[in-house]
Amino acid sequence: MKAAGTAVIGGGIVGTICALALRRAGEDVLLIDPRRDPPPASYGNAGHIAVEQVEPLASPAALASAPRRLFALGGALDFRLADAAAWMPWAARYIRASTPDGAARGRVALSGLLADALPAWKRLAASVERPDLVIEQGHVVVWESQETARKGMAAWSAADIGQTKLSPLDEPTLRRVGRQVSTPLAGGARFEGSAQVSDPGQALKLLGEAFEAAGGRRLTASVSRLAPSGRFAQIVLEGGERIAAGQILVTGGVGSGALMRSLGHVAPIIAERGYHLEGGAGDWVGLPPVVFEDRSLILTRFGDRLRAASFVEFCREGSPPDPMKWDRLRGHLDALGIKLHGQVAQWSGARPTLPDYLPAIGASTRADNLYYAFGHQHLGLTLAATTGEIVARLIAGQAPDLSAFDIDRFASGRGKTRTTA
Repeated sequence: MKAAGTAVIGGGIVGTICALALRRAGEDVLLIDPRRDPPPASYGNAGHIAVEQVEPLASPAALASAPRRLFALGGALDFRLADAAAWMPWAARYIRASTPDGAARGRVALSGLLADALPAWKRLAASVERPDLVIEQGHVVVWESQETARKGMAAWSAADIGQTKLSPLDEPTLRRVGRQVSTPLAGGARFEGSAQVSDPGQALKLLGEAFEAAGGRRLTASVSRLAPSGRFAQIVLEGGERIAAGQILVTGGVGSGALMRSLGHVAPIIAERGYHLEGGAGDWVGLPPVVFEDRSLILTRFGDRLRAASFVEFCREGSPPDPMKWDRLRGHLDALGIKLHGQVAQWSGARPTLPDYLPAIGASTRADNLYYAFGHQHLGLTLAATTGEIVARLIAGQAPDLSAFDIDRFASGRGKTRTTA
């Protein structure tokens, strides 16, 4: 049996930043993570620090809009029929969470986290002497018809966008975006106060190196389960070897659900897969992230590379990618007249999503040494830095009220979702 002071399970962006924060707080930290191919969502996301996304995706409005957003009808939302046994119970919980009261409580909970998301990223970037990791130039949303422009602007104007500021896109910027595409643009919006990371994969690599430079240790291994040992938990690796740790932090993305369930927690997490294509940026100018909202498509430039990302696909984590998603992405780019130059990489990865679209952050009621931080859905990159700071305070006994993110909210009433704020 191996021993560790604090063991962090999962080396994505949330796990790596939590491990770094704990190491800097003086903990002896072992980061346990398997090598994965393809890499996790930490590598493949759009790089957008989305502090404007205060409105929870578990809401009556999102639920009502789902049918017209289906992939079969040209939208970005898909449910893999072969994986219905995985997503149908999750979908039932999602429907129960999507009430006006649930959405209001979720909005309060998310606004508290998002308020410090960008400041936390800036503090983290400064701490590794790489302020260039964070690019503060907001982002742009554009529409291709007068009707969708009118409806889109009205919807965003009525939404809670936290501390960001919304304004109609000025004509010079709209023309600047318009020169990059062959499809006429009818209007747009500018968000000020959001940001992007300079490159998600490089950010993860750099922060991992900072963790190791601070004395953190790594173990490349897969964790099969957590096992009780009195009032504590132990880590059981795939080969059967056990690790006893003073504290265990579960940050394993979609796989966190099975680990928490191995100790009796109810953790209804689903793999919500996204896809991207990435190639040489060519003459794509230095714009902030651009969302083509009619297509549910975001384009982000990372250095000399341009990434096109889209899709919300509910499936099993281990299901093979759907080539039709990449084909649809290519179709959108062709329709817009956008060319990715040189070698074009294609990627898919799973966002870890809970039915109320809030993360799980807290201390276990089933093991005195067990903590968790997972289920950040589309906001994993956005919330990673502030989650690291919260977790360091949590393990030190100084955390703020985290009741809204308690995993036991799913254990009430024979599994009925109970969202608290």
